Amino acid sequence: MTPEELSAAISACLKDAVAAGDVALSESELPDEVRVERPKNREHGDWATNIALQLAKKAGTNPREFATLLSTRLKEIDGVTAVDIAGPGFLNITVDAAAAGALAKVIVESGSAYGSNQALAGHVVNMEFVSANPTGPLHIGHTRWAALGDSIARVLRASGADVTAEYYINDAGSQMNVFANSVLSRLHGRDVPEGGYPGQYIVELGDEVLRAHPAIRELTDEAALPVIRQAAYEAQMADIKATLSDFGVSFDVYFSEKELHDHGAIESAVARLREQGHVFDKDGAVWLRTTDFGDDKDRVMIRANGEPTYFAADAAYYLSKKDRGFAEKIYLLGADHHGYINRLKAIAACAGDDPEANIEVLIGQLVSVNGAKLSKRAGNIIELKDLISWLGTDAVRYSLARFPADSPLTLDPELLKKNSNENPVFYVQYAHARSRGAARNAAEAGVERQVNGVDAFDASLLDHATENELLSYLGSYPSIVAKAAEFREPHRVARHLEVIAGAYHRWYDACRVSPQGEEPVRDVNRTRLWLNDATSQVLANGLELLGVSAPERM
Repeated sequence: MTPEELSAAISACLKDAVAAGDVALSESELPDEVRVERPKNREHGDWATNIALQLAKKAGTNPREFATLLSTRLKEIDGVTAVDIAGPGFLNITVDAAAAGALAKVIVESGSAYGSNQALAGHVVNMEFVSANPTGPLHIGHTRWAALGDSIARVLRASGADVTAEYYINDAGSQMNVFANSVLSRLHGRDVPEGGYPGQYIVELGDEVLRAHPAIRELTDEAALPVIRQAAYEAQMADIKATLSDFGVSFDVYFSEKELHDHGAIESAVARLREQGHVFDKDGAVWLRTTDFGDDKDRVMIRANGEPTYFAADAAYYLSKKDRGFAEKIYLLGADHHGYINRLKAIAACAGDDPEANIEVLIGQLVSVNGAKLSKRAGNIIELKDLISWLGTDAVRYSLARFPADSPLTLDPELLKKNSNENPVFYVQYAHARSRGAARNAAEAGVERQVNGVDAFDASLLDHATENELLSYLGSYPSIVAKAAEFREPHRVARHLEVIAGAYHRWYDACRVSPQGEEPVRDVNRTRLWLNDATSQVLANGLELLGVSAPERM
């Protein structure tokens, strides 16, 4: 019995009690979902719910009386062996071994789909993250959102949401001219102009431009700059995409800011927002009245000289997302972007959207790595590709995923390189590898999940305390995924995998899958193999949501 099944059964009991007139409530007053969780003391039962405390006042009774009434119905649920009332009205529920153990078979049969849910079905989401300027390599400042953004997208999809991961390419504006001038200078052996981009990578980009355009040095600077700008931009974006791929991150859409400008989207955005009544003219400039919606000041969209601001591009970009059918827009921004929250929400409001429902802005805090060295190529940054080479994608991604985005984070490379239980990613990956090793050993000993093509599974045999504990954590996994999606917190998945890994290691030490010595293969061995493989599946599914591999051997 999964927590979801138990929750549904309790809901059914409540509806039956309402229908029978046993409680003074209407069905509309009942919650959509009854929450069940593990009691702190496992001697108090397998699951607990505080539903009696939630509903007693509405029903005109006290919580213990409500709990007593409900417990009578709960005891009639198949698989429930005991229901106890604790404290002011908590219900502690114990399920029999067969009901609990049946979950192992469900997980194996569900395979990679186990944990997926429909909590966010119908949600159409555009999620923008990383969006680094195409003027240099990805660095440590982009690393956190690359890992977390991709994992958030994965848990959202696992919860039924239709998610488009999008990278906004800031390929318009003065920084691109500075970038092109930097490459041009290096091509001619000149120093980078003041305010230009330093680093060996600029020289390397110049070499790529030269290979693509062998006669580029023969052109005047004025004629060469547009060619260099485009060629160097393409080369740098190729480098960014390759690095993201190495980091296990993919995007559905790469959206060009330059195209907003070239296709008249800025002018269109100004006109549309003016029609909404939020645009005004002052001092020769065009403004958006964002103070009406919580911003600290109104924002200039078109300067007095006719040039659009970055804010105008932000507004046009938001409207583009809206026009493309994305009801929900999630922006993942860096620690220095707190000021963007109100202005982006104001844009949503000016566009006629609900800023509380149609836009969400997440701010990630800085991450640092002890002992990380500045990139020799870039000169003044720590490149993501260097972190991957040094620590590995799995270690970096898992470490970033296991902490909330809004907490500053310093990674310890010595810990991440340890093959010991102190290293969280090793601890979880080793549990998966150990489970696969147990399955291989079982096969060599003649233990199989089927006998003569028929499933050999007796859930009642999974009655050891460590089996009950492991099954309970495996059963909680789908609700953990759903909560991770709801709150945009993939660290919930990472931490739960660590709990599962610990429970698995304790079970492995206490309960053998393969028989010892000359012992015959029995049903208990076959049934434990189902539980072993169920654990493998959940660990693999969870690691996949974090963009981390599930090794077969370690």
